[in-house]
Amino acid sequence: MSEAITMMQAAKAGGALTPVLIEIIRNAVRGIAERTTGRMIRASTSFIVKEMEDCSAAVFDREGRLLAESANIPIHLNCVGVCLKSILANHIPVEDWAEGDIVGTNDTYSHETSLASAHTNDYILFTPVFVAGELVGFVGLMVHHLDIGAATPGTRGWNLHIFHEGLRCPPVKLARRGVTDEGILAVILNNTRLPETMENDLKAQMASILAGAAEMRDLFSRYGVATVDAGLAALIAQSETRTRMVIEEIPDGTYRHTERILDDGAKGGPYTLKVAITVKGSSILFDFTGTDPQIDGPINSPLSATWAAIFYVMRCITDPEVPSNEGCKTPIDVIAPPGSLVNAQRPAAVFQRMVTCHTIVDLVMGALAEVIPDRVVADSCGCIYNFIASEPREGGGRISMFGEAMPGGLGATAKADGANVMSCHVTNAPLPPIEAIEAENPVLYLRREIQVDSGGAGRMRGGNGQVLTYRVLGRKAQLAHTSQKTVTHPQGIAGGLAGQGGRWIVNEGLPGERVLDHAIGDYEPIATGDTVTHYTASGGGFGDPLTRAPDAVVEDVRLGFLSRQKAREVYGLVVADDLSGAAPTAARSTLTAETAA
Repeated sequence: MSEAITMMQAAKAGGALTPVLIEIIRNAVRGIAERTTGRMIRASTSFIVKEMEDCSAAVFDREGRLLAESANIPIHLNCVGVCLKSILANHIPVEDWAEGDIVGTNDTYSHETSLASAHTNDYILFTPVFVAGELVGFVGLMVHHLDIGAATPGTRGWNLHIFHEGLRCPPVKLARRGVTDEGILAVILNNTRLPETMENDLKAQMASILAGAAEMRDLFSRYGVATVDAGLAALIAQSETRTRMVIEEIPDGTYRHTERILDDGAKGGPYTLKVAITVKGSSILFDFTGTDPQIDGPINSPLSATWAAIFYVMRCITDPEVPSNEGCKTPIDVIAPPGSLVNAQRPAAVFQRMVTCHTIVDLVMGALAEVIPDRVVADSCGCIYNFIASEPREGGGRISMFGEAMPGGLGATAKADGANVMSCHVTNAPLPPIEAIEAENPVLYLRREIQVDSGGAGRMRGGNGQVLTYRVLGRKAQLAHTSQKTVTHPQGIAGGLAGQGGRWIVNEGLPGERVLDHAIGDYEPIATGDTVTHYTASGGGFGDPLTRAPDAVVEDVRLGFLSRQKAREVYGLVVADDLSGAAPTAARSTLTAETAA
């Protein structure tokens, strides 16, 4: 804070910078990031962007320090900035950028590290911002492109190494001084199954950051470079101070936790993630030593994505009003052994790194539950992907791809029930409307409903998962399915019970019904007319279920979240037929009497 005060006082002496102007600058850079993302969403022709909003923008200073971000997808938090710093340090130094340049990459690996794009479908583009010939910052935008020419459509198969995951574009200039390099663009478009969609979205991405750069230039021009620089420096210092204040509230010590992934034995699992979190004063260290080595499969997390998952948790447990910028990261350090599941090294495949990243969230929350249970979240549904690639019913033509990052239940907290039917934590993607998916793809949705009784019981209930069923109408269809928590169910906190796991069923209740062996696998062939049903995992509960408020249990029954049978068995309440109230069972009455005594 002293640095910020010094800068403010110096600026005030010149009559330029005031607290009000600092707030104007804060909202201006955040608005630039949000509008950059918004333009991309409106211009996209890909359902994964226009409906699921799988893109995020960020604004940086001339050194690549984060000033503001619009992280629609939380796994993008800080990831765009990590990539920019790698580019500036190892590929294209600051002095080699010119006004109108656009630099892009989708490569996970940069200079023998995995501090770049989170996976190959995520192209990250940057453009510099110049004012009167002086470099003042950068605008960046990460966009998930639907298909980039991998071994399987959408890159969603069980890839063994990075070379299965499509064309990898190192940091290159897609445009120089405002002129697009049509040769590089042609190479990219020649390596996708959906060239029209890819061309539209890539050009929309380029236009979005150029518009953001123009807004950034206007901001510096309006208030002056020195004034805006001083205001941004003050904001970074303020965010660091406020983040450190929250960390200081956590008792010093080391807190450990262990989680498993691929716990149903799929592809050689289960594998183990470990963390030791050391809090000392206003600093916090996340040490993943002991985590299993990376595998021949796509669940390895690049270090950039691991950082993003950690940053997400820190944003959850600190003050949400703190501006998200470089200052929030300064008190944080990470030890992630190279070549482990949390720090992938070339040539590890990484497309489904979200399996590991979601588990990192539960891992860190589980460790901190020991010391700050009132700030963390019980286990959630984890990573869930449901995607179909198929040909049109009439045959021929280009393939279609549809699906979603599916919602399940979120874990409960000390203050609230977990959210029902939501893509959780570092995914947080909106559900694409059924009508929009059916209009563009050969599919008929039959059911989407809340899965009754699935949420983990507790004083605060875990969020319920969903039941989804659709009929595939296309030809030569393939299902790419991923989910977690099938054997080790989402765990509760402070006496809360676990939520239910998930399962996949093809042709449920019909001849030829089959339950898929594993929660994650390679493409599953689906015949025309087959139905796919998925029961998604739910969230863990918080606190003893026998202490849940009777009115809340009655309301859950009324809304269809909870059955009367489970209300009696788990919550110790007999709900009246007319939902006018609930009478305690002997077990609940005994607990109430003991508590009163």
